[in-house]
Amino acid sequence: MKCTSVFTCEIDNPERALAEIQEQLNRKITLLDNSVGIIMCHPEFIASGVMQHVCENLPFSLAGITSASQMVNETMGEIILTIFVMTSDDARFKVGATKSLSDGLDEPTQAAYERVSEGEEEPPKLALIFPPFLIEKYAGDAYVKTWDRIIPQTPLFGTLAIDDTVSFNESETINNGISSRDTMSFILCYGNIQPRFLIGTLPKNNAVSLRGTITKATDNLVYEINHTNARVFFEEAGAPESMLTVPVFIDLLHREDYDGVPVVRGRASFTEDGAAVFYGDVDEGSTFSLLRFSQDDIVSSTLQELRQLNELPDVNGALVLPCVVRRIALLSSNKATDALEEARKTINPDIPYMLGYAGGEICPTSIRDGIPTNRFHNYSVIILVV
Repeated sequence: MKCTSVFTCEIDNPERALAEIQEQLNRKITLLDNSVGIIMCHPEFIASGVMQHVCENLPFSLAGITSASQMVNETMGEIILTIFVMTSDDARFKVGATKSLSDGLDEPTQAAYERVSEGEEEPPKLALIFPPFLIEKYAGDAYVKTWDRIIPQTPLFGTLAIDDTVSFNESETINNGISSRDTMSFILCYGNIQPRFLIGTLPKNNAVSLRGTITKATDNLVYEINHTNARVFFEEAGAPESMLTVPVFIDLLHREDYDGVPVVRGRASFTEDGAAVFYGDVDEGSTFSLLRFSQDDIVSSTLQELRQLNELPDVNGALVLPCVVRRIALLSSNKATDALEEARKTINPDIPYMLGYAGGEICPTSIRDGIPTNRFHNYSVIILVV
């Protein structure tokens, strides 16, 4: 397996953008028998036609999402298109996308998987999934549950599509040059590929005094906390109306597959009847506490995972996905660029990598008896190592 990352900031001229990427590919890597690209870009690259032109003229398939900001070995920025390339003689990659998920998730995903995996006798060694941001229909865990039913022995890694708006209403998924706001793109990896994963979240000792037990919940809707209406509970506790940068630490001790890795959730809003809407599932019976979310914690937890990456043997490349809320919190004091610069200084420059902000992080927390514990995370940074 060999990897590299390439980029362009050329947003007006599709031919020039393609030429820049092709020059980098020719200079940095020799493509082997099987290659694939993970693409991330600002939505303006879709509007200008650059993304489509690049995808249609590269000699391998691509899948990915729009993002808010990215970084590769040579540079970083917001108005940028980046591609992480994996190439191998003994690993294989198959790229696909679902049909519209507007009317359901399971059937379109199952059909797309069967179509793309046709001819394969074994399940994929890794699935990279890029769902659309449809929080009004599906919390992040819904995508994980669906894929776990289809390929229960396969680790999942990826993120929901986002952009640089507050509501992410310009976000799109990408599949071989075709962009969409309601389909899921994905890459199935077969053969000789042994993915490893790193996860960085906020320390449990950042918990504040506000704690509770989820006494009534369904998926990502929490109806009661300590047998009190969720909205009333948060209001009486003095929690802020907007909790975008207030992480909720969820204790999953009651779950049979709990492996000791915490899950952190973000609260999105309230329903008319006072249920709290979270970006991911919050199980009934869970206990929770709120966490302090300081800028120092954001930077230090990211750098800690990058140092671990540097210490791993046999690293061909890395895909780094920090939560976009980390960026939002740093933007409030103009430290977002400084944080990325610190990351650039920390990561071993010999490791080909791409970093892109994520809209909820999909990554296994462990693999036990051949079964990955795939989880959807908030406020975290996840790293795929190949």
